[in-house]
Amino acid sequence: MKEPVGKILAIDDNEDILFALKLLLKPHVEIIDTLNTPNNILEYLSKIDYDVILLDMNFTKDAISGQEGFDWLAKILDAHPTAVIVFITAYGDAEKAVKAIKSGATDFVLKPWQNEKLLATVSSSIQLAQSKKENKELKKKQKEISAVLNQPFEEFIGESSEMSEVFQTIKKVAQTDANILILGENGTGKELVARALHKNSLRKDEIFITVDLGAISETLFESELFGHEKGAFTDAVKEKSGRFEIAKGGTLFLDEIGNLSLPLQTKLLTAIERREIIHVGSNKAIPVDVRLICATNNNIHQMVAENKFRQDLLYRVNTVEIHLPLLRERVSDIQLLADHFLKMYSKKYRKPIKKISPEAIVCLKEYSWPGNVRELQHSLERAVILTDSNVLQREDFMLSSNIASRGEFESDTLDLETIEKQVIEKALKKNIGNVTQAAANLGLTRTSLYRRMEKHGL
Repeated sequence: MKEPVGKILAIDDNEDILFALKLLLKPHVEIIDTLNTPNNILEYLSKIDYDVILLDMNFTKDAISGQEGFDWLAKILDAHPTAVIVFITAYGDAEKAVKAIKSGATDFVLKPWQNEKLLATVSSSIQLAQSKKENKELKKKQKEISAVLNQPFEEFIGESSEMSEVFQTIKKVAQTDANILILGENGTGKELVARALHKNSLRKDEIFITVDLGAISETLFESELFGHEKGAFTDAVKEKSGRFEIAKGGTLFLDEIGNLSLPLQTKLLTAIERREIIHVGSNKAIPVDVRLICATNNNIHQMVAENKFRQDLLYRVNTVEIHLPLLRERVSDIQLLADHFLKMYSKKYRKPIKKISPEAIVCLKEYSWPGNVRELQHSLERAVILTDSNVLQREDFMLSSNIASRGEFESDTLDLETIEKQVIEKALKKNIGNVTQAAANLGLTRTSLYRRMEKHGL
């Protein structure tokens, strides 16, 4: 026998009806409370979180219009918008039933009822109520998660003129739904800008979804972004929503958009233009409402000139462009960032480190930072972990051994492709082939480093 599930509140002016409901439902539900007048409904609802409300439509003697029921329905939904309400009436017709559903009722039951049908109605209504509660809880958790995920924006700091310009642009465009393209090298903070735009937008209470397009294979692109139906391909054992669908109402951040092949660019353009997606294995269009933010570390305009990126797609994604400066282009922000990371990691690792020495600050400002802010952050974390002093010194940063430090890397060529290959080779050699460590030294993600290694045949 199933465990009783659900809390029910039944309201009817007929005591016999209430007794019959209690007798029928008591073995199947946790709680069945009854009221013979609707006047105390809101008081009861304030004390107990009922799953389902069984509401009569007529309470005044000889009344048959059902208007009283509709009035109380409106009052209940006004106070409890997610309430699940089932009307019960002896004076029902198709017109009333349609009006009840349109007014917010979940179902409509006629007296005298069939016991099996009423039990089925109550059971499905309890399931609906619990689903609503789960969704509410998920949204609450999503807000909490979003608050945590948005904390990195606190690290997105700077007082330089270059960063002031970025902040001003974010402030101007955040509350619009304009599509944004963020341009900048790895480690400059493109995702932080995307989160800042979302956090300050009209969609801030909705979901923020990130997709690393460089990490999605050609074969999985449509499934990941647009979703698929059960049985659409060999591994599609169940229906799956794509990232566009999941981000509905919120913000979708497409990172590394410059890495898409031309065929995938075409598919993405179609979805953006039509504002709808189609699951793989289906022909049904699903409308999507997302705020689109894209980013790339590639020279996207040069790619357009070389026919490697569709110009019409670029027009769609860059209503506004935000260019992020390299860290070495805003040297005045280095101490500000370093002090911030020092405070953060001293607290995280419980080490009483008070400051960074003036000599170390000079060293940090002279370094070229090929990995930008991400590399500076990693350097501070490593220094905090390894130091035995309460003041970080120049030697704590080990910048002299870092790849691409000023004056360390020399090459007879100015060809960027060749230099990139040589730097990657040095990083891999220094880290004894450890790709994760090499990527960290270079300020790249593992995925980005693997792509560059493949490009150079390493």
